[in-house]
Amino acid sequence: MKRIVILISGRGSNMEAIVQRCSAEGWPARIAAVVSNRPDASGLAFAAAHGVPTAVVDHRGFAGDREAFDAALAAEIDRHEPDLVVLAGFMRILGDAFVRRYAGRMLNVHPSLLPAFPGLHTHRRAIEAGCKAAGATVHFVTPELDHGPIVMQAVVPVLPGDDEAALADRVLAAEHVIYPQAVRWFVEGALSVADGVVRQRDGQAQLLV
Repeated sequence: MKRIVILISGRGSNMEAIVQRCSAEGWPARIAAVVSNRPDASGLAFAAAHGVPTAVVDHRGFAGDREAFDAALAAEIDRHEPDLVVLAGFMRILGDAFVRRYAGRMLNVHPSLLPAFPGLHTHRRAIEAGCKAAGATVHFVTPELDHGPIVMQAVVPVLPGDDEAALADRVLAAEHVIYPQAVRWFVEGALSVADGVVRQRDGQAQLLV
């Protein structure tokens, strides 16, 4: 039984999707904890209501000392002995040492078709660039921001008249499909990485259109 720790900063809608799919589909895993850097994150209430242990490591208590925050966060995560760490709307940049600590067992979802538009304001940038398609990417986390090996992607159309909010809603709905799927593959041992490329053992599609 694999143990998953999920990090959130707010509602954690991807966390909700993962918790629900894990239970409904009977994954060989359990959500060991949901940890937030904000005590007011509404996702903590959802997790608690579903019997998932919760914890807060408030970044504001570290006076801008990212290394100290990372160390405290890692200590809390390690207390739950995770096989996988999942970033689900966790709005803190993590240091290289922290990322290396969980190398090969930390996933993130990014709201663009990486390697296009890493970083922030992805929907605005896609619209301004005239993209006809946008999407989301689940990837392993590496020290280089938004550049880890890609597990799965989803493509959504950019429609005439879209603003950032409309496109963001469409992309988020796709995230709720592919992120739980990628996590399930991981806990089932169905993923392998060689030369920076992720393979899915059973040959299932890693692109959702």
